[in-house]
Amino acid sequence: MLEDRVVYTNGKFVAWKDSTVHMMSHSFARGTTIFEVLSLHATDDGPAVFRLQDHIARLTRSAHLLDMDLPMSPDAFYEAVIETVKRNNLDKGIIKIMGYYPQIALDILPPDGNLEFSIFAMDPEQDIPGIDFSERSTTIGISSWHKLDPKTVPVEAKAAANYLNGMVARLDVRKRGFDYALMLDSDGFIAEGGTESVFIVRDGRLMTSALGTVLHGITRKSILQAAESLDIITFEGRLSPDILFEAEEIFLSSSLSKILPVHKIEDRELPEAPGLMGIKLAELMDKITVGKEAHFKDWLYPIK
Repeated sequence: MLEDRVVYTNGKFVAWKDSTVHMMSHSFARGTTIFEVLSLHATDDGPAVFRLQDHIARLTRSAHLLDMDLPMSPDAFYEAVIETVKRNNLDKGIIKIMGYYPQIALDILPPDGNLEFSIFAMDPEQDIPGIDFSERSTTIGISSWHKLDPKTVPVEAKAAANYLNGMVARLDVRKRGFDYALMLDSDGFIAEGGTESVFIVRDGRLMTSALGTVLHGITRKSILQAAESLDIITFEGRLSPDILFEAEEIFLSSSLSKILPVHKIEDRELPEAPGLMGIKLAELMDKITVGKEAHFKDWLYPIK
């Protein structure tokens, strides 16, 4: 259970219930929390974190975009993540890294000084009753809310405030009976889901939105690299929503689900969910995450 977990907080380990900040803190009141969500996998060589270095690089990028100072080096983050997993005795699950300003503040400008950091490690199957990551396929609706315009905020930053956008989009389509939202960008092209990248298969090609209006998804990047290893032709660009109604397959990707097939987009039923390409990619990603693909071994950071 969550109350039995320990949390890394600024160089110390504290009980789950003691990992708190005041409700008047700047990050609570203004949304100035940056974060990363990572997956932990059981392998034949022991537990390993999926693409830890890439996640820390993106965390560093988020901090840079928001003029935040990190108090730790990448190596120190690696060590803190490893120790958090060990102390929670996990071989699989989820890790969440959060950087925040705990100081009480009324000003919109953040307080001076470095962020503080907490690292959480948990196994949702054990710790969160009722959670289910076993979805075999899902439905998506096109939200009336558009993706944040990159001229308004740095959409590359994985910051809590940016996720209000995805939340209202998903609430919007849920009213119409869909599980997940797809947002268009400010020019009307396909962007991404509330917390997911969107992939489309058409004419044997794997297609996804170009970077610039979407988050630099680490699973997104991994799927594109995995596809290239299978000699699948990939395309990143500006995609009209019309293509959704011509696609042979559609699937979503995220740090936790990796590949989630879509069986319905708006009122269109997909012919296959999962389709042949989605199955091939899901099988390869499953092998990669348990350490059975030597070519991708460096994607796994061992807990030792």
